[in-house]
Amino acid sequence: MNNLTPDAYTGPDLSHLDGDLPVHMTNDYLFRAVMQENNHVLKALVCSLLHLDKAEVSDVLIQNPIELGRHVDEKDFFLDIKLLLDSRMVVNLELQVINERNWVERSQCYLCRSFDSLNKGESYKDVLPAVQIGILNYTLFPDAPEFYATYRLMNIKSHKIYDDKLRLSVLDLKHIELATEEDKVYQVDCWARLFKATTWKEMKDLAERDPIFSEAVRTAVVLSEDEKIRLQCEAREDYYLDIPVR
Repeated sequence: MNNLTPDAYTGPDLSHLDGDLPVHMTNDYLFRAVMQENNHVLKALVCSLLHLDKAEVSDVLIQNPIELGRHVDEKDFFLDIKLLLDSRMVVNLELQVINERNWVERSQCYLCRSFDSLNKGESYKDVLPAVQIGILNYTLFPDAPEFYATYRLMNIKSHKIYDDKLRLSVLDLKHIELATEEDKVYQVDCWARLFKATTWKEMKDLAERDPIFSEAVRTAVVLSEDEKIRLQCEAREDYYLDIPVR
């Protein structure tokens, strides 16, 4: 699957699928599986979130792959995806479903780990830019909702950017209606609708809109039909239910 071009990828027929989705794309295990299994989809998503043209990016390599379908301890396992973009940028990507009231701290820890990428003897000047992107199924700051927000180190008086090598972004799946025109140009709103879809009709409507969404949907279908992966998705759903509401 990873070696196919988007034009060549067809995958399973979707015409017979109807009703509610058995597993939503907000299931972080299914999200992880789709992005790891299909590099075209991963590249398209990352370029969308970074507001890059796909022609500007050659390689998006996962630095922390997992063995799909293998049992994991849900309480200790995090499904963040660490990426190397053309050997020029480190991106940490994670979808979080439940608000555990720690995303601000957790995202900064991820960002700092990603930024601390130098080996012994290398110059500080050679450190790669690091970007932390959280796709959240809740609103991080209810007093200031925003569909897609980006934060950088900045002088609080002059607003001068301290450095452009550190960036935090948050995609709020609860507020697609707040998407800006720029968000729409880069199809960030379409990706959000894909993640939030609960019916096959919604998924197929997106699949008809653009070949990359068709590829994403068909990849999700193939993976969700794999018994080992489906069981891990179900285990994640059980884990969500066990987390107390705070």
